[in-house]
Amino acid sequence: MLLRRVFAGAMSLFMAGAAHSADLLDTIKSKKEIVVGTEAQFAPFEFVQDGKIVGYGPDLMNLILAEAPGVKVKQFDVPFQGILPGLATKRFDFVVTSVTMTKDRADKFAFTVPIADATTALVKRKDDAALTDPAAIAGKVVGSQAGSAQLKALQDYAKKLSAEGKPAVTIREYVSFDEAYADLAAGRLSAVAQSLANLATLVKTRSDVYAVIDTPIGPKTYFGWVGRKDADSASLVKFFSDGIARAAKSGQLQALQTKWFGFTMDVPTDAVPAPEL
Repeated sequence: MLLRRVFAGAMSLFMAGAAHSADLLDTIKSKKEIVVGTEAQFAPFEFVQDGKIVGYGPDLMNLILAEAPGVKVKQFDVPFQGILPGLATKRFDFVVTSVTMTKDRADKFAFTVPIADATTALVKRKDDAALTDPAAIAGKVVGSQAGSAQLKALQDYAKKLSAEGKPAVTIREYVSFDEAYADLAAGRLSAVAQSLANLATLVKTRSDVYAVIDTPIGPKTYFGWVGRKDADSASLVKFFSDGIARAAKSGQLQALQTKWFGFTMDVPTDAVPAPEL
């Protein structure tokens, strides 16, 4: 009887310890479900086609989740402005959308290794012969998405131009980049600040309307996915980082980039780079 009590007590302590050590990744594997936040208005990274979220991000996510058999994805499509607040309040387990790595975000959240290049450039109307280089936006109206790192790069560049004595840039903020592109095409903007990767795709599909000014307006930056910066989420962030690194090593990451962008991007996958923006 005494031995049974001792054994039962030991097992109780073991089970309590095991329960205590379980983290978010363990919980996801146990529940067979991961809740993901996405902004599906960012083609070709994430967008809606025939009622389904598709693109580079979903393809890469599903490739990595093959290492967690049976786990289903519950995906919320929300405006970008709600992505990181939703993660912070635990509406999502993880963010699988293209989030530019910045110093401020890296202080508050845990990034994976990069999934793509996010360096900011400008797109103009193809028939605008006056806008030949980024500095030509001085005195003009330029748009970008509210809350985006591309908006921050544009604001910093506009301050730089003003410091050089050039006319002020009027910056207009949009809920989505698609709205900004529409205003650009209609002549209500002179340019839109966005990542080179997205702009290359935009011009590929609408070369009759848009043209990219190739010179970047901000520092070298990268897109990554995001988890909460706490002990509970650490193994989940590592799970996705390791998956991205494996995909890069096997060539699958580059194959997905070619599929969705038509070109490959040189991104570091051995460690999360220190943000410059």
